[in-house]
Amino acid sequence: MLQWGMPKTHSPAAPSRSEVYARSPLPLANGTFAPGGRLVVSHHPMFGTPQRVSVFTGPDTLEPFPSAAWNTPRDNDDDWLDAVQGLRTDTQGRVWLLDMGSRSGITPKFVVWDCAANALSQIIRLPSSVLNEYSEPNDFVIDERHGAVYIADEGAGNGGDGSRGALIVVNTRTGQARRRLEGRPGILAEDCPIVIEGREVTEETRGAGRRGLRVGVDGIALDHRGEWVYYGPLTGNAIWRLRTRDLLDERLDDDGLQRRAEHYADRPNTGGMWMDAADNLYLTEIGGAAIGCIRPGDRSYRRVLTREDLYWPDDVIPGPEGALYVVVSQLPSAPPLNAGERQPTLPFLVVRFWPQEDGT
Repeated sequence: MLQWGMPKTHSPAAPSRSEVYARSPLPLANGTFAPGGRLVVSHHPMFGTPQRVSVFTGPDTLEPFPSAAWNTPRDNDDDWLDAVQGLRTDTQGRVWLLDMGSRSGITPKFVVWDCAANALSQIIRLPSSVLNEYSEPNDFVIDERHGAVYIADEGAGNGGDGSRGALIVVNTRTGQARRRLEGRPGILAEDCPIVIEGREVTEETRGAGRRGLRVGVDGIALDHRGEWVYYGPLTGNAIWRLRTRDLLDERLDDDGLQRRAEHYADRPNTGGMWMDAADNLYLTEIGGAAIGCIRPGDRSYRRVLTREDLYWPDDVIPGPEGALYVVVSQLPSAPPLNAGERQPTLPFLVVRFWPQEDGT
């Protein structure tokens, strides 16, 4: 069983200034800021809330996003939101929503919403050829320079143990998609238990009792030049990276692509990731109630924010006032993971903090 430890000696970072930014009566997953500074959030499918995606209309009030109709299931088509975690905003002011389709078994898809026009811009459905029975396409990054999105498929759906996760590359112009590096190092879940408050997080399996939660590639980030994609399993000890030109090269098979993958840095079990313009990589440390940062120089991991209320921080996103915003999911209190031992604490929080100039 692998255990994670700090790989290098490092000095502690100065504590970042932080505060609660918003409070939600509903469970949260990820977030993104839409044009005008509105915070759009997804509601984690494990909690089974009727709402799939919402927008904050005040510090503690929400309304459905993009509308109540898009949050309402129906039988005659799948042009509605079923199970959303990942969401991002592009430079055109469009919010991209990645619907895994896992609650109702509908086709996974991107719903791209034009906020200026308040209208649907595009739907991109993921073909069955890039999915498997354990697919859980969760987080993603938008590469506008190359007309692509890169999806982290955790491989933890339908009882999956994260061993069959993969990256999915989607051409945003044509909708064509390719599945890459399934089950490879940097993609598949490692044997790294998630321990929170002294207890390992476990999940119920179909007919095999409870087991430790293992999740494949989850966090994913793109540098501001569009040169490198950074990724790693949620349960794992390392961040890996690939050049976008290699990930997009259809002449490379998975063996050739894996040879070009680089081990970038060591870190603890990590959920969401984001990289700033100076190549500081921010990570949500799910087992440590903390946010960490890997700087490009020595590539060592440092905690930059620790708060008791960061109970499974699930996403770190850039936002107004030069701050970074952290969505707190309390995921171990969701029914599939809580084993009847812990209920969520209301309200769910969004915390913001201001990093130091050196990225810490």
